[in-house]
Amino acid sequence: MAEAASTQARIGDSEFDRDTAVTRRPGEPGVYDIDLSEGWTIINAVNGGYLLAVLGRALADALPHADPFTISAHYLTASAPGPAVIRTDVVRTGRTLSTGQASLFQYAEDGSEVERIRVLASYGDLDALPDDVRTSATPPAIPPIDQCFGAGDAPEGAPPVPGSSAITDRLALKLDPATLGWALGAPSGKGEMRAWFGLADGRDADPFSLLLAVDALPPTAFELGLKGWVPTVELTTHIRCRPAPGPLRVSITTRNLAGGFLEEDAEVWDSADRLVAQSRQLARVRLG
Repeated sequence: MAEAASTQARIGDSEFDRDTAVTRRPGEPGVYDIDLSEGWTIINAVNGGYLLAVLGRALADALPHADPFTISAHYLTASAPGPAVIRTDVVRTGRTLSTGQASLFQYAEDGSEVERIRVLASYGDLDALPDDVRTSATPPAIPPIDQCFGAGDAPEGAPPVPGSSAITDRLALKLDPATLGWALGAPSGKGEMRAWFGLADGRDADPFSLLLAVDALPPTAFELGLKGWVPTVELTTHIRCRPAPGPLRVSITTRNLAGGFLEEDAEVWDSADRLVAQSRQLARVRLG
């Protein structure tokens, strides 16, 4: 089985590591158990990025390669805190890439399993990638951290960030003031969200926390003047390289809202000005 992808933060070093750790089920190859933590919830549902990291860890153990390169997830039903089982399947193994699929199930009141999320992923070795980079992408223009605002900086009377009593407490999230109009009752209408991102306990980023980072900011729908929960339907994430220590910069944009659905395109940049992760998701919004 694959070793942990990062040497800077092993399982057990932080709350994120403990809460995403999966346990192999004895006598059932490819099957893992986990107790989904209520600490990563938005309202009453478990955050999609946290779930992606949980499934990512299971596949890292099941596949011969340790690093997620691309993961596509379909969110079938909302996950709740509590026991869950992950069933993995190795689709293909090769020298450069291995591909696997995984599903997370929880238990209904009658004891039957309900599938919550299904993913298909390819894994490899990020450290074996060549250094050649040819890109037109540039880091997002975000003010220094001390000029940005977190949940504790919200003005009196501002609407709370979803999950502020749970997931927000576990994140070191500082939002760009230019994308905070929604908190002041004056959304910009631009469908943009930018922030500095880290974990509250200071754990440095690795490929698995990048899976969380792409889905951890307030939804761009807020800056479009919409309110309420914006559940993810599908999320595809590409991990491009192992992030350098230090805070990340996350930029998310939406260009098209139609029929009650919108897309969110995310970029994650590390302290070395490298594009370390990208994602696109389709999400559902409540109109009216």
